[in-house]
Amino acid sequence: MENFTNETIDTTQLPRYEAVAFSVLHSNYWKVTLINVFLFFLIIGTVLGLLLFFNQGLLAFMLEISVIYSVLLITVLVLSRISFKKKGFAFRRHDVLYRHGIIATNTIVIPYNRVQHVALHEGFVSRYFGLAKIEIFTAGGSSSDIEIPGIEMEQAENIKQLLMGKIQKQL
Repeated sequence: MENFTNETIDTTQLPRYEAVAFSVLHSNYWKVTLINVFLFFLIIGTVLGLLLFFNQGLLAFMLEISVIYSVLLITVLVLSRISFKKKGFAFRRHDVLYRHGIIATNTIVIPYNRVQHVALHEGFVSRYFGLAKIEIFTAGGSSSDIEIPGIEMEQAENIKQLLMGKIQKQL
């Protein structure tokens, strides 16, 4: 313990993650998002239609229900578009970064030496457009730490191989 030092670090000289050029999600992922939103609202609209059909008392509120439904649909579409535009990812020499958010932008940075497992998933709609989602897991917890959707399948497989190689180097 005689040689122990604890020097102060000049935080102004640290590399800035904000300067990283983030890759954006594939443009087809916006189509996937639109299809998912419209399928969800189709189900909700069908349920509302059945309620109106079988409960004639609700017909008096048809205009209000339609306005609320429309405003909700437009709000979800606008927020989904903002979310799509703000998402991005980057792979650096020592870590992976993922940026997301609607009102506040969150950036997650995970060093490769913390990565325990990598999974690649294709959803039904995403598969049609040739897209996949990469899930990156670190130690602890049962859910992934980062989920990067909207990546072309070939690129997603390359990313998975890169991360698996980084995991193997740790062993």
